[in-house]
Amino acid sequence: MIKRVGGSEILHSIVEHGGVIYLSGITADDTSGGMSEQAADICRKIDGLLAEVGSDRTKLLTAQIFITDMSEKPAMNAVWTKWLAPEHLPCRATIGVADLGPGIRIEIMVTAGRD
Repeated sequence: MIKRVGGSEILHSIVEHGGVIYLSGITADDTSGGMSEQAADICRKIDGLLAEVGSDRTKLLTAQIFITDMSEKPAMNAVWTKWLAPEHLPCRATIGVADLGPGIRIEIMVTAGRD
């Protein structure tokens, strides 16, 4: 069975199938901050979305991180490694992109397990 949560006219925030939870790309609510602030905001949002469907950050499987300036990757990594314990790091790719929208420096999309 496929479960979809948090729909809009173009996507669902969460889709679950076979015990795997897929989150859509998440951006910061406040885009006036720098990379560290935006990354931390996104991590908090991921925590909330996963909790909504009975999972948490220790169950992350993969992450795709899109950033508009690769020179800011160390700042993003600092937030990432503070948020996740080394034993719970998912597979990950960080992709440099030209534009994510006005003020948006980072977007993160993750998958997680239920157990």
